[in-house]
Amino acid sequence: MDEDTAANRRRALGPPWPVLPRAAGPAPFTTLPQALYSRGAVSWYVGGGLSLLWLIGTGQDVISQSGSVATAIVGIALTVLFGLGFLVTVPTGWSLPAPWRALPVLALFALSFTLFPWLSWGVRGLWTYVGVSLGMMLLGWRVTILGITALSLTALWFGALLDGFTEDDLWIPAITFSISLMMAAFANAFAALNQLRRTQESLEQMAAERERGRVARDIHDILGHSLTVITVKSELAARLIDADPARAKAEVGDIEQLARGALADVRATVAGFRGVTLGGELAAARAALEAAGIAAELPTATDAVPPAARELAAWVVREGVTNVVRHSGARRCAVRLGQREVEVADDGVGPAASIASSTGLSGLRERVETAGGRMSVGRSDLGGFSLKVGL
Repeated sequence: MDEDTAANRRRALGPPWPVLPRAAGPAPFTTLPQALYSRGAVSWYVGGGLSLLWLIGTGQDVISQSGSVATAIVGIALTVLFGLGFLVTVPTGWSLPAPWRALPVLALFALSFTLFPWLSWGVRGLWTYVGVSLGMMLLGWRVTILGITALSLTALWFGALLDGFTEDDLWIPAITFSISLMMAAFANAFAALNQLRRTQESLEQMAAERERGRVARDIHDILGHSLTVITVKSELAARLIDADPARAKAEVGDIEQLARGALADVRATVAGFRGVTLGGELAAARAALEAAGIAAELPTATDAVPPAARELAAWVVREGVTNVVRHSGARRCAVRLGQREVEVADDGVGPAASIASSTGLSGLRERVETAGGRMSVGRSDLGGFSLKVGL
């Protein structure tokens, strides 16, 4: 399975945990009724369903306090209803904006009192489920801790009213507080993990976009330069085929080598292993300018450019000379290398809006700015077009 297919499947199935931390805002993928059967809800049903085993004891208490079979059936039905309410409370809360997530918890709390005729204040034993629901709502630690503490103290208070305060009355509040707080920590941890996964997917998408941009830019630069030189040499060979067949044959051989080199460069670019050298680009520039009948004024060494900036300078030379050959109509072209600047100048028709905003120069500007440089275009001191890049 390739990466795109795996990513599409992850998006189709949804995230493994359907809510995000409160600071991240509401999750866009939790709406009713989808929230009730999402991946996160199903996972919750498995874990929450296991905790409902504790309701067996509640059912036994209901039966023992029932005066008839009919009363017992009603009590068991209400116990089952409470268990189902507990299961749906959490995913229902996930589907709501954060300020409203307490409403399903309050509804569950109210539902526990339907068993009051059978359990009296023993209903406080059901409040652990209420506290767990509150902890799963990701309302923020302050609200969550205050709510769980208030619920536990309420259970302690009514236990004392029922029996008088004894050590046994501490068990239910302690269980409510500890399990609810533990589930709150669990929910926050998984919500943070979900946020990290979402951020990772966003970074992966951004990286893919950058890589596609790099490949498109490099292929444009490679093919633009190579095809320009191939076109010029093809025209030259056509003119020489009758007048100087030997030289025409040599030009055709050069065209073949250029085509093979362009193909190899495209393959290397797609693989991500291609680089350019300033010396190599100067040599290629000389050949391209000579084939176009343009006098070339090129430096004989690259020492003036700092080593760290030579690859960028090579791209400037490539794009600048390609534009000279393709657009300028120049008779003379000068490439000037300095420690802080690279310039390609000609004596041709000069700057034009269509050239200054071309795809090649736009890609070069992006490359230059990414490297921390600056690029400018304008009229050169030779009277034509000037491309300058500050390193």
